[in-house]
Amino acid sequence: MRSEFLFLVALICYSLKGFSQSSPNDSLPNATLPACIQYALIHQPHIQQSLIDEKIAQATIKTKLADWFPQISLDAYYQHNIKLPTNFFNGAFIANGTSNISSIGISGTQNIFNPDVLLAARSSGEIKKAYSQITDSTRIGIISGVSKAFYDVLLTQKQLSVLDEDIVRLDRSLKDAYNQYQGGIVDKTDYKRATISLNNAKAQRKQEQDLLTSKYFYLRQLMGYPDSAQLQLQYDSTQLEGEIRFDTLQEINYNNRIEYQLLQTEKNLQQYNLKYYKWGYLPSAYVYGVYNFGYLNSDFGKLYERAFPNSNVGVQVNFPIFQGTKRTYQVRAARWQVERLDWDIASLQSVIRTEYEQSLALYKGNLANYNALKENVQLATEVYNVIRLQYQQGIKTYLDVIVAESDLRTSQLNLYTALYQLLQSKIDVQKALGTLQQ
Repeated sequence: MRSEFLFLVALICYSLKGFSQSSPNDSLPNATLPACIQYALIHQPHIQQSLIDEKIAQATIKTKLADWFPQISLDAYYQHNIKLPTNFFNGAFIANGTSNISSIGISGTQNIFNPDVLLAARSSGEIKKAYSQITDSTRIGIISGVSKAFYDVLLTQKQLSVLDEDIVRLDRSLKDAYNQYQGGIVDKTDYKRATISLNNAKAQRKQEQDLLTSKYFYLRQLMGYPDSAQLQLQYDSTQLEGEIRFDTLQEINYNNRIEYQLLQTEKNLQQYNLKYYKWGYLPSAYVYGVYNFGYLNSDFGKLYERAFPNSNVGVQVNFPIFQGTKRTYQVRAARWQVERLDWDIASLQSVIRTEYEQSLALYKGNLANYNALKENVQLATEVYNVIRLQYQQGIKTYLDVIVAESDLRTSQLNLYTALYQLLQSKIDVQKALGTLQQ
């Protein structure tokens, strides 16, 4: 009993430091972020493992609580004496007994008080809560991971769109440079520069396309999504931009953090552990009853013709008197474990505060950067359009067009990167606050 309870507690503590198989037909061809998260919360293997761990814990608790019920057993044995036992009687050694002995009996015990069973009864609720909290912690991790992976895929798709637009512009510039070269307005240097820029843009797009494929596979992994099923993300650009803002004046409530809740539950379990060692000074007691049918006969064929029944009932009490100060030091060690958890809780509060301040500062910085880059894209677009027009009129050189086009592409890519970083930092702030729920 004791060792199995400690196994449950150890498994909970290990979880602090850290399958339903999806069918190919169970897919999300067009998936929004909430749909992806909901799918992951059903199909992700880690979630299913946590749910199974809850069932294992509940079953183990019930096996311990079963010790409160009467324990009934049926016992039977047969013994053949090759040589009869000898006893000394009236000054002589006499062999007595029978060659065949058998007994069939039923016995039962009922616990009155037992520290091990009492510990299981008192701590069962906290153990169930701990496993439920571990599942919640897994859910939060999945929500955070899927959200970030979803936004990462969107970022790469946006970058591909920027490069597609860039390739269209470069192709148009290449034609302009070629026409001016054919018209004798410029030499072939501009034409060659345009070709180099276009080739570079196409190579970059190929890299981003390959990267998008790998990011899709990573998102599938986090969701527990089958590789053979189609997955096409859906999003509303306007809604996506609206999701970047949230209330930055929220105060930290440590009880919202699942890590804090788990430490509180672990402390409660350790307090039960302390009580268990204190209960070690108390006696254990149970009642018992036995009813046997005895059979004695030297002739095996007649062994079971006549029974000699016997029965008894009683009460047994075991009172521990002295165990070499073992219990005293067990109680002290249990007290120190509870005290150590108080320091763990204090340390976690400091960590949570630091996480919140860091993630909030990063969010505010990313928000300011995003707002600045939005203006940069507008300016870069205007500059490119003006310089391209001036180049066509022979006022600007093609080098100016290349620089303007490069500035436009860079500002667009930076804007979408800033958007992803902003959404990612928002998730980190919500996670630090303990409000990242689905």
